[in-house]
Parts: sequence; C-alpha cells; structure tokens
Amino acid sequence: MKHYIIGLDIGGTTVKIGLIQLNGDIKEKWEIPTNTENQGLSIVTDVWESIEERLTKLNVQIDDILGIGVGAPGFINGDTGLVYEAVNIGWKNFELGKEFEKVSNLPVIVENDANIAVLGENWIGAGNRSQNVIAVTLGTGVGGGIITNGQVLNGENGTAGEIGHITVAHEGYRCNCGRVGCLETVASATGIVRKAMDKIQDNPESLLAKHVNSGKDLTSKEIFDLAAAGDSISLEIIDEISDLLGFVISNLAIVINPSKVLIGGGVSKAGDFLIDKIDKAFKKYALPRISNVCEIKLAKLGNDAGIIGAAFLVQQRLSDLKF
Repeated sequence: MKHYIIGLDIGGTTVKIGLIQLNGDIKEKWEIPTNTENQGLSIVTDVWESIEERLTKLNVQIDDILGIGVGAPGFINGDTGLVYEAVNIGWKNFELGKEFEKVSNLPVIVENDANIAVLGENWIGAGNRSQNVIAVTLGTGVGGGIITNGQVLNGENGTAGEIGHITVAHEGYRCNCGRVGCLETVASATGIVRKAMDKIQDNPESLLAKHVNSGKDLTSKEIFDLAAAGDSISLEIIDEISDLLGFVISNLAIVINPSKVLIGGGVSKAGDFLIDKIDKAFKKYALPRISNVCEIKLAKLGNDAGIIGAAFLVQQRLSDLKF
C-alpha cells in the first residue's frame, strides 16, 4: 500500500519539496535553491538527488510513494507535462514530466504553480472543498488558479486562469508578457510601489513622500502600514487597487459563479484590511445573485499550498480523489 506523495513547487529562487501523507498532512518539507544556469537543465537531477537523500534519512522506500506532483511557473500542458515556457527558469518546450519520470521511475503529474496552489487551498485550506473557486495570488506578480466543477481549469493550451494578464488599462505600464496594461502591472507588490512613486511627485508633503525622502526602502507592506496609520495618499492607493481587484473578480465571477474567491500571496499579509476593501468593491460591481453566494477569503496555507496541491493532483489523477 502506498503511504506518501512527493509534492514539488518549483520557483525561480527555490524548489519547495514535501513528503505528503495521503490525507494532506506534511510528514517532511524542505527547500533547495533553484539552479537556473544553462536554462535550468540540472533542476530535475538536483531535486531528485535531494529527495533520495531525504527518503533514505527517513527510511521511506520508493515503493511507499504513489507518485510525484509538480507545480512549475509558466505555460504548461497538464496532460503531457510539457512546459511551453518558464521565463524565470529558462525552460522552453521542456518535457518536465518525462524528465522526472526518467530519474524516479514514478508517475509524475505536472501543473502550473498557481493551479496547484488553488488545489491545495481547496483541499485542506480556505476553500473547504468547494466545487467552484477562484484563487488570486498577489505577490511580485499576480497569479491565478480556477477550479470549476471540482477540476482545475486549464483551457486549450494551459493558459486559462492567467488572471494577472487581464488587460485593465489601454495605456499603462508594460508587462513582462510584452503587452501593456496587464493587471499585474498595477495590483502586484511591484505595481503598488510603482503607483506610490507616481503619487509622491504630486504629493510631496504626504507621509508616503517623507518615508521615501528619508532614504527608507518602499515596499507594498510600508504602503499598507502608512495607510493604516492615516496617510491619505497611501490609503488612496490601497482603495484604488482594491476597487480594481473587486471589479476584475466580479467579471471573473460572472463566468465561473464561484462560492469562494481566495486571496493569497505576499500582499495578502495585509489581512482583513485588504480583504474587506476587495469584498466591498466586489459587492459593488457583481450581480447580487453572484455576490450573495460568494465569499472573499484569505488563503491560509501560505507557502505550503503548492506542495499540498501537488499531492492532491496526484491523487485526483491516479486515485480518483474528488472534492
């Protein structure tokens, strides 16, 4: 009988690795640096060597492992395990699933990292095993994952759910995707700071301007802290971002009709101060029939969502586990 699943969450800086029990509990978790040299060619072998070393230490046999679930950034074909492109790592048309199968001799399931995060949150996190869920991650960029009828929404070529690339302005900042006006150019941690720097020029007497002029670093956290302290310009920024997110989510909700929208990522550490504002905007823009059955909630698994979601994905594909 199989007892564990290996969950991987591959990022541009670190690879999170978890030995996950079949009920979603984490037996062991650790990280290794992501080696992006030579277009990330050594990542698979680096990860597998680390896994073998840890399994030996824990006295866990390969026969105890049901499979490996992998979350990776970029555009991914979840059926074949092909990474079309992961810019931050250097992969292009990289057969990630097959490469892991070669070194491990285990079944390997690959998905976009935002998709596995929403699966994890919905399995044992804030989603409460709902059938229709939208997850939005507000970090350096803006990510997203969507579950409809209990299944991750992938689309024709794995691009569905790329919420950060919804166009919200015809004129605006250029996105890493090459287009102009994407949501993540405004609502990410980077976008919030950029917006603040623009506001400072017209409001040199604000607490925000004084903070920057004192030589201190400006992050999205400082902007939220200044808003909570009563700085009107910082509060204006947060209100504008929250209103925009509520507007975008209301439009997504008209298509998906979710029971929950989960907000995660580093920016979400602002907590209820941010969630309440997004929720207010969502209810302003959404059809009442939709907003009446939909909660805006904080994600709660943090950095563990990916490895847990990867484990769920393996069970969903190999053991017909359902929400």
